[in-house]
Amino acid sequence: MSSRPRKLRSRKAGLPPGSLVHIGEIKTGAPAYGLIDFDESAVVEDSADNAAALVGRPRQRATRWANVYGAHDPAELSLIGQAFGLHPLVLEDILNNAQRQKIDAYEDYLYVVLHRYELAPGTLRLEHDQISLVVGRDYVLSVQERPSNTFEPIRQRLRSGHGNLRRGGAAMLAYSMLDAVVDSYFGVVEQLGDAAETLENEILGNPRPETLEGIHQFKRCVTRLRRNLYPLREVLNALHHDAGDFFPDDIQLYLRDVYDHAVHILESLEDLRDLATGLLDVYLSTVSHRVNLEVRTLTVVATIFMPATLIAGIFGMNFHSMPLLADDSGFFYAMALMGAIAVVMLLLFWRRRYV
Repeated sequence: MSSRPRKLRSRKAGLPPGSLVHIGEIKTGAPAYGLIDFDESAVVEDSADNAAALVGRPRQRATRWANVYGAHDPAELSLIGQAFGLHPLVLEDILNNAQRQKIDAYEDYLYVVLHRYELAPGTLRLEHDQISLVVGRDYVLSVQERPSNTFEPIRQRLRSGHGNLRRGGAAMLAYSMLDAVVDSYFGVVEQLGDAAETLENEILGNPRPETLEGIHQFKRCVTRLRRNLYPLREVLNALHHDAGDFFPDDIQLYLRDVYDHAVHILESLEDLRDLATGLLDVYLSTVSHRVNLEVRTLTVVATIFMPATLIAGIFGMNFHSMPLLADDSGFFYAMALMGAIAVVMLLLFWRRRYV
């Protein structure tokens, strides 16, 4: 759990629907605004210091991509919403960083909520960012919690002019962004697979209490990803079947491919979930086996010395007349008897492979 202060949903208690209140962590300092206007022939990039400057830039090409990093200021987001004609409920959802992945259809645009995940370096701690997309007829507005390289390959493709991204307009751009977010899950799944292999080696080699904590963290990561991927699959399915007004038939084929990727990731997470359960079972079995080995070793040692203890107890009884008690060689006879019995028992244990 993060120790950073967060604004909770209770701050909105009693406020009317559409009230603009930021909910969630503030993951970037000052918001950053970027613009890309493009068509089949050219790309024009620009940036802005604030929301007023962003919406005041005249469009220079047929399609506009406006990107915002860190939209936690209600006043700034309200200006953007007025410029793009967004419903107050959409602005409210953009400010709420605890949204589930979903799609809301409006008359002139689609509002899509996506989640991006990555593992913190060297740990099994998931870091989460919410991405809001507003897909219009000739524009895409993307709002991210903090800067990332998720969409950088798309920018490079726009600049180079390769493929049909420029020609496809807002629909192709929106598909490319969906595809980039879904493909980012593959990297997380691969990292979790590597972590599972590392945990397995630790379990079979030298399991420690930290290994058990790693298994629990691994299981939590897989469970969280799997739980959040089901809504994403529903979003992609809805885009494929119910968003024909915004995505023409030629792009619907690409959306179907993204849906297939999501299903593949979900199946991989199912396998990882089963693997997490298996790792826990193997860990418990390994620890139990080590305890059994230690108990068996102690049992063998105790059993070998039990006859010696018995002999010492017999000769330690307070009788005035006992065999060998008055004999000068009695001590050596007793020690020899103890040693002989111990050697015989050790040979028996060795033949039965107890030692």
